[in-house]
Amino acid sequence: MKFISTPVKGMNDFLPEEMRLREHVLDLIKQTYATYGFSQIETPAMEHIENLTGKQGGENEKLIFRVMKRGRELEKGMETGELADSGLRYDLTVPLCRYYANHKNDLPTPLKALQMGNVWRADKPQKGRFRQFTQCDIDIIGDGSIMAEIELIAATAKMLTRIFSEVGIREFTVHLNDRRILKAMAAYAGFTPEQYDDVFILLDKMDKIGLEGVKESLLDKEYAPEAVEKYISLFREITPDLKCREFCGKTCAAYLEEKVPGNMDTIMNSVACMIDPSVRLVFDPTLVRGMSYYTGTIFEISIDGYNFSIAGGGRYDEMIGRFLNQPVPACGFSIGFERIITILKDLGWKEEDGGKKRIAFLVDEKSASEKLLEVFKKATLLRDEGSIVTVQPLKKNAKFQIETLEKNGYTEIKKVYSDTEL
Repeated sequence: MKFISTPVKGMNDFLPEEMRLREHVLDLIKQTYATYGFSQIETPAMEHIENLTGKQGGENEKLIFRVMKRGRELEKGMETGELADSGLRYDLTVPLCRYYANHKNDLPTPLKALQMGNVWRADKPQKGRFRQFTQCDIDIIGDGSIMAEIELIAATAKMLTRIFSEVGIREFTVHLNDRRILKAMAAYAGFTPEQYDDVFILLDKMDKIGLEGVKESLLDKEYAPEAVEKYISLFREITPDLKCREFCGKTCAAYLEEKVPGNMDTIMNSVACMIDPSVRLVFDPTLVRGMSYYTGTIFEISIDGYNFSIAGGGRYDEMIGRFLNQPVPACGFSIGFERIITILKDLGWKEEDGGKKRIAFLVDEKSASEKLLEVFKKATLLRDEGSIVTVQPLKKNAKFQIETLEKNGYTEIKKVYSDTEL
């Protein structure tokens, strides 16, 4: 049997330099969210197949890595056609819902949870799309007020400002909308509730096919032309400084709870006073977010020059209730960790040691054992003083060895022989 040295397709090995970047970003995420009162939790990589296929994950349910039953259970499964009893998680939200249902009596209310870990999707690998990747989620469970949205958005904007300022970026855009506004706009145009999901799926493609493309797609579905035209006209007057209450008042207010537009403006005004003034907050009636489990506010963050979002989320008040058979308000934000890493690498992120020295001792293997003992004592002393120290055997190709160390940030490199003074 021939062994294969490359990773499974769609999965990655990470070299030390990239792992330092990844760990640095993870640390910044944890540090920032901790200041907002979020506590880190952890859930297993595998979930019950019933949970993963419970029509809560949208298109992701088609991408599950299923785990087969074992032993006698597998034999029974072959008779019934049910071969899997679990699967690798495709996101962190479904596991969080199960986690909360299982530990509800031991958790604070509201629960402010931070979850970080790998997820798996049996997707077609391509640039920027992997089968195994890291996700970072923050969620507030048990708070049905708009304070949850305000905290989530402000904390995430603060975290991204902190990360991207290291590569000279302070500007990005937070897009906000509400699923109830989307439904009110569709009702105002004349669509029926049964048609909403199809309409929203096509609207979600606007960034790729444009407004006229959305119109043509709706007409191709044989929806009433007058409803399509009335719907499309809603998006022709959108401006970057659009106010939610003003927009809804002129259009779909009759189909909407009175508090919804006011809450949106309050969320935006409250967040604005908590974050860097370079961050743009935009009411965006075109924002859909693909997951149908969202019940209220939805949000997404984009950065100029990149055609993908770097974070997104919203309120999903009905999802946890499916586990508990009782309503539980919930709101969450998923951070596109891999996309953040991509941007930082594109912009030439460089590691900073916070003033720590990086020192390397390259010891000639012919040196006396007393000299080796002296080197390790010296290295221990320097480490205790806060320096980063590596001790390595001096290689024949010392020039390449030194160049590699310098590339990894070592500024003091000393060759050590038996007669070398330390």
